[in-house]
Amino acid sequence: MPFEDLKTSIYLLLDEMTEQPEDLHQLQEQLREKISEFRTLGLPVPEDFLQAERDLRQDLNPPKT
Repeated sequence: MPFEDLKTSIYLLLDEMTEQPEDLHQLQEQLREKISEFRTLGLPVPEDFLQAERDLRQDLNPPKT
């Protein structure tokens, strides 16, 4: 999948996360898969995608107090 197509598919996922927060676990997994595709193809992963992944991880697994 070309670089621009991968970026577009991740942006669509990020939009979905905003519109359908009840599906965050599923969308998180899809985001991980897309990021993995970047790495598999030897492409640089845009920092905003990595930040979205970190933010999701934190939102879905808040620190226990």
